[in-house]
Amino acid sequence: MNRPRRAALGTGTAALTLALGALTLTGPAYAGEPEKNGNGASTEEKGGGDGTGIYAAAKVQYSGAVTKDGGSGNVSSAHVNWTPPPCWYAPYLGAKDFKKKMSKNIKDAKNTPGMTGHAGAAINEMERHYEDDYGWTDTPGYKDYNVDKDGEGMFWAGVENPNEPDYLKRTGCTDLPFWVDNGEPPPPQHEEAITPEMLAALAYQHMELPGTKVTLAPEAVTKVNLPTWAWLDKAVFDEVKATAEINVPGFNLQATTTAKPKSLTLDPGTKDATTIPANGECPIVDGKIGEPYAKGKSKETPPCGVTYRRSSGGDTFPLKASLTWEISWVGTGQAAPVGLPNGTIEAVQDITVEEIQSINR
Repeated sequence: MNRPRRAALGTGTAALTLALGALTLTGPAYAGEPEKNGNGASTEEKGGGDGTGIYAAAKVQYSGAVTKDGGSGNVSSAHVNWTPPPCWYAPYLGAKDFKKKMSKNIKDAKNTPGMTGHAGAAINEMERHYEDDYGWTDTPGYKDYNVDKDGEGMFWAGVENPNEPDYLKRTGCTDLPFWVDNGEPPPPQHEEAITPEMLAALAYQHMELPGTKVTLAPEAVTKVNLPTWAWLDKAVFDEVKATAEINVPGFNLQATTTAKPKSLTLDPGTKDATTIPANGECPIVDGKIGEPYAKGKSKETPPCGVTYRRSSGGDTFPLKASLTWEISWVGTGQAAPVGLPNGTIEAVQDITVEEIQSINR
């Protein structure tokens, strides 16, 4: 029997929520050490396992330059409307494990006091959906939880992104778990099914880039109308890579996000200052940003820097340095790099600006 899937489920949302409550698959369970050059650091998000050898939950494994605690990294997207996926669908359980899990959930829900009317009917429909081949227009039913196909595919379920602050978005992947044969794509109606591009966005979200401490001359204390030279250590300009991967029996998907330094933008912290260049953006030239100050260059104009026009009056000015990184990704089925929005990281240094003292003779 077929009927519209969403209409059939809409009458018992509360019951379905109760029955599927145990399917929440989020939270960082392990974290490796962070690593700045993209070699070796890892962290993963996963659910529990039961020791059967069949994965008991979808998991995303992160490696390279990623945060050690599974939280968001230090990169801010230059595109205000760009966000990582708040939730997605991914492999969850093999058929036998899924039957064990889901049949218990359904039994518990049916025995819950007050589970009658529309809610009770919805639970009964869900039980028929997985046991008696009861389906809807765009969703086929299953006979005995597909146990005769165990090992040939997996049931997929919704996964929350624990770093998504919006609860409604984070919990938006509410479709019932669905079967996907090994080597086959998920049914097209599940638009949030995990893709390499989504993994690239998750790697971006977890990426940890080197800090942006600008070297200054004079350092920390400068003079009014005296050019302050600014430059970055060349070590900052190494490419940084972060990888996100899902690897379960019959399914492997991965994406590697690469960040390359692009330019440095200086904000003096006061309007009474002039940046060099005038727009405050110091580009990479010959693999470096700015030029180290050397003795004898005091009367020269630095390629990257700032000149303060008034003193800080015994206080300091917050000099903000924003390093822009050009970000792209490659992954499963995508060999040529694909661009993502530029990323930025910022650092603030307190600068004391003093008047030049003159001696009258």
